[in-house]
Amino acid sequence: MSKKQHWTADQIPDQSTRVSVVTGASSGLGLATARALARKSGQVILAVRDEAKGRLAAARITADHPGAALEVRRLDLADLDSVREFADGLRADHPRLDVLVNNAGVMAPPRTLSAQGHELQFACNHLGHFALTGLLLDLLAEGSDSRVVTVTSTNHRQGRLHLDDLSGERSYSPMGFYNQSKFANAVFGWELHRRLAASGGSVRSVLAHPGYTSTNLQKGTPVALVKVLFGRVLAPLAQSPEQGALPQLYAATAPGVNSGEFIGPGGFAELRGAPTRVRLSTAAADPETGRRLWQLSEDLTDVRFLNLI
Repeated sequence: MSKKQHWTADQIPDQSTRVSVVTGASSGLGLATARALARKSGQVILAVRDEAKGRLAAARITADHPGAALEVRRLDLADLDSVREFADGLRADHPRLDVLVNNAGVMAPPRTLSAQGHELQFACNHLGHFALTGLLLDLLAEGSDSRVVTVTSTNHRQGRLHLDDLSGERSYSPMGFYNQSKFANAVFGWELHRRLAASGGSVRSVLAHPGYTSTNLQKGTPVALVKVLFGRVLAPLAQSPEQGALPQLYAATAPGVNSGEFIGPGGFAELRGAPTRVRLSTAAADPETGRRLWQLSEDLTDVRFLNLI
């Protein structure tokens, strides 16, 4: 894909036969993604932690696109019981799924533990999406041109796994552990691609990142320094959620996207611009790191991906 093509949401193919799940769809990138898919007649399931906010988001989409096929379902990715409940409910009502956009996330909170006792960013950004993907993979296998899109960040290139202190009990840095969670997203997306390819599965695993986009992720963090830096100082450089969502929309819908590709903005330092293929860090594609994270994630979530090598 050439940077000069300037792919936009207008080029999304017709989605009228497709069912998509978008996590974190009540605001920001998730809302922009859900709106763009609905605009192309897709059936979109808004997976949200706060159902009231999700209903407001659905109403905003419907106001722009009357007749949009939307569902609002509660999903708290930081709580593995909620992930299982969501997956069970979806399976009861839908025989197949075509797109899963693993978009939701939290950024740089004070050290907090999830319902199962895991560090919140690792729990929400990675473990919840790992479990959700595993629990829905058979529905995706029944879909057409099925894709799992995992949203990471350029911060994955600064991240590493704190395997000796995964919950930050001994030493915790809000941004350091955010970077860990984004690194885990990147490792997971690539390792899922590798295992799907090795098993001959038809589902594609594609990675995406939004560049620098103005969302509640930066503005909502309680850490003052992070909020000031990203929410105010750098805000003039940020692109809109509609622009930031283009890489994940391209990954989810564009013809010719291959499993294992990484889509991000094509502008300076990948901060903004039209979607293009970008570089995954060497560390994120390391087979041993992928194997270790996969095994750890299976152990922590008690979710096994059936029929994957």
